[in-house]
Amino acid sequence: MTWIKLDLQYFAGEKTEKATPKKREDAKKKGQTAKSQDVSTAVIMLAVFSFLLFGSSLIGKSVYRLFTHSFEKYMLMDLTEENVKVIMMQVMKELAILLGPIMLIALIAGLVANYVQVGVMFTTEPLTPKLEKIDPIKGFKRIFSMRAIVELLKSVLKISFVGIVTFVVLWLRIDEVLGLSYKSIGDILKTMGSLAIQMGIAASIALLFLSILDYLYQKYDFEKSIRMSKQDIKDEHKNTEGDPMIKSRIKQRQREMAMRRMMQEVPDADVVITNPTHFAIALKYDENKMDAPFVVAKGVDFMAQKIKLIAKENEVVTVENRPLARALYDQAEIGQVVPEEFFKAIAEILAYVYRIRNKI
Repeated sequence: MTWIKLDLQYFAGEKTEKATPKKREDAKKKGQTAKSQDVSTAVIMLAVFSFLLFGSSLIGKSVYRLFTHSFEKYMLMDLTEENVKVIMMQVMKELAILLGPIMLIALIAGLVANYVQVGVMFTTEPLTPKLEKIDPIKGFKRIFSMRAIVELLKSVLKISFVGIVTFVVLWLRIDEVLGLSYKSIGDILKTMGSLAIQMGIAASIALLFLSILDYLYQKYDFEKSIRMSKQDIKDEHKNTEGDPMIKSRIKQRQREMAMRRMMQEVPDADVVITNPTHFAIALKYDENKMDAPFVVAKGVDFMAQKIKLIAKENEVVTVENRPLARALYDQAEIGQVVPEEFFKAIAEILAYVYRIRNKI
């Protein structure tokens, strides 16, 4: 029996269940989510090299203009403090025009890649200093952990795959590369730029393919890391919804308070209709509050006896009508007007009560 109990405890504590929405939300607040940095890198590289492919002519003109000004104008100026300031301002302006679009494209691509993976998320939790990060023992364990080995294998695979793809692109144009020595400087630069862009796009596509696989692995690893045990789910439900024992006590206390309020209304009732042993319904008619008589209290068995006792102590008339008492108990709620089908019977009872109390 002991080992059976231990096995049950083990399975209860084993993390085999999918994470609940609350668990996922808490992990997201801490900055924990499935994300592959390679996806962002690949998308940024692909966007930049694609921009260079279609906008190389504009970039070439900017570079040509920068070199022309440098050799024809800047190199002929006297070396003075004022001239250095002018040259620096003009060169910075040319570089901004040259690199601005590339940096903007990279920024947009990075934002899009991150948004696709994790959506909108802002948290400062990863920036919070933690002493355990500088613990040498835990650091040593992280270095030689299974996750570190997997990351090493992934890096080797990425370098090998991307290297092979770029080598294939270079090999397909090997004749042009070998013939560069016979070309002019302009043709060499043009060929080298074209080759670099092709190799960059090919490497970006290869890295994007690997990054998608890496993202799927990161998602699997993340889902595995936030799994919950059956006991964790029970504890979360208890913390969210409250302890069942505490909830039952609260409900009991609420019922007791409602009973006390109900009993306080009985002395003001006009009549109490009884079964006479099992049911008791206290009615009141106040034209300033409602257009018809309404229920101020009702009860069955012990509560019915208590209502009749309070009514007797406060000289509230009690009328025995078994079918009407049972019907009112089933169909009328406390604080609500009695159903319309009982108006005639209740009117006769109230008329009788008013005659007794000399109100007519």
